[in-house]
Formats: sequence, structure tokens, C-alpha cells
Amino acid sequence: MTAPLPSMPALFWSSQRVNLNTFLRTAASRFGDKTAVASGDVRLSYADLDRESDRLASALTRRGVSRGDRVAFLLGNSPEFLIAFFGVVKTGAIAVTLDPKYKMTELEVLFDDCRPSALLTESPALEYVAPELPRFPFIRQVFDLTNPPTGRFSTFRELMAGGTPSPMASEPAPGDTAMIAYTSGASLNPRGIMLTHESIALEAEISGEGFAETERDIVPLFALPLHHAAGLTIVVLTCFNRGGTIIMLPGTSIATLLQAIEKERATLLIAVPFIFAMLVRHAEEEGIKHDLGSLRLCAGGGSALFVEVGQRFKELFDRHIVQFWGLTEVTAHITCQAVDGSGVPGSIGKPLRGCEVKVVDDAGRVLGPCQEGELVCRGPMMKGYWNKPAATAEVLKEGWLCTGDIGRIDSDGNIFVTGRKKDLIIPKGQNIVPGDMETVLVQHPKIVEAAAIGLPDKMRGEVVAVIVRPRSGESVSESEVKRLCLERLANYKAPKEVYFVDFPLKGADGRVDKEALRRRLSLPPVFPFPA
Repeated sequence: MTAPLPSMPALFWSSQRVNLNTFLRTAASRFGDKTAVASGDVRLSYADLDRESDRLASALTRRGVSRGDRVAFLLGNSPEFLIAFFGVVKTGAIAVTLDPKYKMTELEVLFDDCRPSALLTESPALEYVAPELPRFPFIRQVFDLTNPPTGRFSTFRELMAGGTPSPMASEPAPGDTAMIAYTSGASLNPRGIMLTHESIALEAEISGEGFAETERDIVPLFALPLHHAAGLTIVVLTCFNRGGTIIMLPGTSIATLLQAIEKERATLLIAVPFIFAMLVRHAEEEGIKHDLGSLRLCAGGGSALFVEVGQRFKELFDRHIVQFWGLTEVTAHITCQAVDGSGVPGSIGKPLRGCEVKVVDDAGRVLGPCQEGELVCRGPMMKGYWNKPAATAEVLKEGWLCTGDIGRIDSDGNIFVTGRKKDLIIPKGQNIVPGDMETVLVQHPKIVEAAAIGLPDKMRGEVVAVIVRPRSGESVSESEVKRLCLERLANYKAPKEVYFVDFPLKGADGRVDKEALRRRLSLPPVFPFPA
């Protein structure tokens, strides 16, 4: 049976303008020696996390990192990531959290865009980044978090040894930028989302309300990277706001997840729909052999959940999957279904406290109930895109964010996403800009045109497919296409399907009509998702 929902305590701060220093300091003051994060044998209390991030902030300041500097992260999930994140933002510097799966093709563009003065990284990313560092003279310091260290750069331990566990003498303002998050899978024309201290702190507060979290919650961090808003803000910082405990789990083994839920008595599982589809398949093939009675709530976001997967999950695990929705531009998520499971199947719920969503037509006119148009929203909002005022103006209009998602709102206020206005592919909850693959492929001497699209997939939500037009008289193999993407882009951008055509992809206007291509090749649309 589903575990009962806990009563909600009063928030320990509520909608105040705070920075992340105050956010963590307040949590440490209230929850002290309680475990904030556990990873294997390592357990950090709230007091530990506050003290060690103070030490790191002090060390970085002594090394010349100052307010407004960018510090890039190329790190996997670990307690050290969280110490580093809070340490960087406590100095007033800006954390730039990057995917360690990126290849140099992507990193070159990103480094040139944000020009970090320091880099926190580890193997295997360090192995291919280190030889290229002379190309980026603005990166003046590199800190190696590999265990054991490679011996080429200062280690995390050496860095920490240079600091003292004392609060910073001066602190960033609540409205200062705390982090830059590159959206849409770090396209080769990147848009760095500037998130402020106060927007992140407020998001953690209202997210905790949406999930009805308390200090009794134990939350696995599973298959959600800390460099992404879902892992860092929706899972970790939301949990810290409420005084719960994060359990970091390695890898993507469903057996490991189920064992951890039983062993740690986990109460809240937040995941992308792909993980819930994996759980369904695991239960159907192997049964449910672990005691999951502690699990009070399951929540999914990042991409659409097939209704059939949600229904089958309820049958097998006797738990609803509460759906939520958002974008990094609004810090994380701003809608959520009711935690009691009463949400309308297929909807993404209703807005969280202080957030608004409406549907507009192409002229910006607000549409009525059940009318379909673009979803626009406001809530904890980005300051804009780093060094891109024109791109910012395209999506931020009079305080409302144009999301690029198509949807409707029913007469009861339930919101539904029914399509996309933006060109985006979302496999396993990971946003990918098709232009990344298209740019790389047309650089191949035998390829004249390429278009990337998403195809519906019940397990992954979508998979990447590319349509390739070789040059006249040339022949390109499917393996060549896939290998080229794997060599130059993060592995999740490599296509699963490749289609070769002998006709032009672009129309008379010089653009590719991807929906026309789908029809011509008899490929299915991503929306609507089948029930």
C-alpha cells in the first residue's frame, strides 16, 4: 500500500530575498549534525557541508577567485560537487555546471562563451581537456578531483587545505547570478541561463511545497546529474530546504535503486519517465523482490510520460507517478500534480505557489480553456542568457517566458503539453538541439545536408534520428554517421536511426520543413504520445 503523506511543517524561511549562503547557513543552523548527503561510506551533515564549503570559498578567494568570475565544473555526482558548488557561490563567483560527457567540440564553444577563470574537473574528462588547455588562456587554474589524482594539477585536498572554515566577510546579493546553466544540451550556439541566488532558493522552497517534503524524507539521487537543474535544484536543494537526506547512487542499475530504497528506507523518488519505464520492465521481468513500503511519493518530469507506463506502474507498484513540468529558464519546475495522486492523467498539474502559466496564440493573445497555443509562464525566473540580450528578448516578454511548448489548460486549471514550437529532441529527459548533430554532419566531406528529428520511443520518450543527403556520387554508411557524432558530441546525441535520401532537404526558402520530411518518409510524429 502507498505510505501515508506526512503533514507539512512551517517553512524555516519563506519567500525572503536570500542568497545561497543564507540558504545553507539556515539549514545548517536548524538541522546541524543531521545527514544532508550520503554517498557510499561518506556522510556529510548539514553542518559539515556549510563548514567545508566555507573552507573552499576561503581557499578560492586566496587563489584569486572573486565576485563575478566564472568557475566551470566538469564533474560527476559526488559530495565534493556540492561542497564545490556552495563554495563557489559563497565567494560571489558564478558556478558554470557542464556535462562531463561533452567532447571538445562542445567544450570549446562553451569555454569561449563564458570564459571561466578556473576549472574543477576529474578523469575521464580531464584526460581529453588537459592537452587542449593552452587554447584557453583565461582558464588560469585547474583543480583535479580525481581519486587518486593524476599529479598534473592541484588536487581538491590541496585546495581545501588552503582555506579556513569561516564565513565570507562579504556576501553576494540575492539578485546576483549564482550559476550559468547551458540549456538544450549545450548547443553549438550556446545559451547560458543566468540563475540568481534568490531564484534558486525560492525554487527549492516552492518545489518542496509541491512534493510535500519534510525533514523525514530520504531522497535517492539516481540517474540525474548534478550539473542539471533536475538533479541539483529539484532533487538536492529542494531536499536541503526541508532538511531531508540525499542518498547518492552510482550508475543506472534498477536493481541498485531498488536495493537502496529498501536499505535506506527512501521516501521520495524523483526521476525522468525513462527510469519509471525501466522500473516497469524490471518488475514485469523479475518481479518486485524488495520492501518498498517506505516510498511515499514518486514524481516524474523532464519529458512526457506515456500514459500506459503510468498506469502499469500503478498496477505493479501501487503508486501514482506525480507529473511536474518546467524549464531551466524558470530555474527548474513550476507545475506539479497533486501528491495524493488525484491529478488528471496526461497533465503536468497546476502551477506551484507564486507561479503562473497561460496559453497564448501567435499574436500573444491569451486563449481560453481547452484552446491550444504556446505555454508562457512566470515564476522564479532567469536574469537572461549570458551575453545574449537579443536571444533573451526573444523569450522574455513583459516578465513572461515564452517556453516553446504547445499546450492547453482545461476548465479546472490542469495543464497539458501537446507539442513543441521549438526544434528540440528530448531522449531520457535530456534536451538536445538538433542543430548540434546537423552542424557536425555537414562538415563531413561526403554529406551535403542533414536534419535531425526525434522519434517516439516508449522507453526513452524519444530517440534521435538523422536524415542525411550524401553528395552526388558519394556513399556514406550508417556507421560512419554514428561514429562522427560519437567522436565530436556527447554520446547521448548520437543517432539511433539514420535515413539516407537523394532529394534536397531544404525548401525554396532555404529552410528544412521537418514535418514535411516526416510525412515524406512515413515517420511518426512525437506528439501526441500514444496512450
